[in-house]
Amino acid sequence: MRSVQLAAICAFVVVAGAVPMIVHSETGAPAGKGTWTQKAPMITPRAEVSLAEVGGKIYVLGGGINGTSVPHNEEYEIATDHWRSRYPMPRGLDHMGVAVVNGKIITVGGFVASVHRDGQPAVFEYDPAFDVWRALAPMKAGRGSVGVAALNGKVYAIGGRSPAGMTVDTNEVYDPATNTWTTLAPLPKARDHAAVVAAEGKIHVIGGRFTSPADRTDRHDIYDPATNTWSSGPPLPTARSGLASAYYKGLVIVLGGEFPQEKRTFVENEGYDAKANLWHTLTPMPQGRHAAGAASDGKTLYVGGGNFLPGGMGGGPTGELMAFTLP
Repeated sequence: MRSVQLAAICAFVVVAGAVPMIVHSETGAPAGKGTWTQKAPMITPRAEVSLAEVGGKIYVLGGGINGTSVPHNEEYEIATDHWRSRYPMPRGLDHMGVAVVNGKIITVGGFVASVHRDGQPAVFEYDPAFDVWRALAPMKAGRGSVGVAALNGKVYAIGGRSPAGMTVDTNEVYDPATNTWTTLAPLPKARDHAAVVAAEGKIHVIGGRFTSPADRTDRHDIYDPATNTWSSGPPLPTARSGLASAYYKGLVIVLGGEFPQEKRTFVENEGYDAKANLWHTLTPMPQGRHAAGAASDGKTLYVGGGNFLPGGMGGGPTGELMAFTLP
């Protein structure tokens, strides 16, 4: 077996004009902006996945299948619309946070099985150039469904759920140069399953849940690393959790989520402009989903995996890869 570097071992298009024009911002940006297309499906359908983009390729990492966390690592080449399997993660995990630093993918935390079982402190680094993994310094305590964002060469891990199943307000930063974690000012209100995205020199923690999936929020907290302080931003227009998110064309994009009370998932696609401090309503996803992942190459935003129904309501995971494009 090859060695792994470890410190410890039916296409369719949705066009913008097909939805009503609704304004949700002072700038008059219309709803229904952007176009969705369907790409070649993932090799292995699964939910609670993590997506990252490096060098024109999208990596879909980990995830869960029938309650079991898997170590899968699948690579999608954007130019050719083609998938291939890469070397698997050191262990199966779902609900991981993920960030890209210096062309390498860093995964943070995650659960070992459903539902939200035993959040892990594990941190791994994947080098796509050599198709190898190695273990990095772990977090100070285990967390799953943790929000992660990279900013100025460092990785911030915010919120999440403890091994005991409680949401936490933990805010830590990892420095790849020293392979160390440092504790920062805590999130103002503990939660998990939120969107955590860096934009304009700050980190935005948007939506999520305080306890159960029914306890969703529209809260928007903004962390400033320069002062180690938090402030409030305009709330997410549609309160939800179990989100996919990414930074794309100047917007913090927040997609999907689950609504167990109504036995459905969200199609909502909303983008926050940090410069203008405004939310925009964008073209909704063709079909609602939660537990998906998102990543962008700057030209297009990709959303992969997830479930069409809320957790525990059947339906199984999807292998769809959707592409969203703004003009």
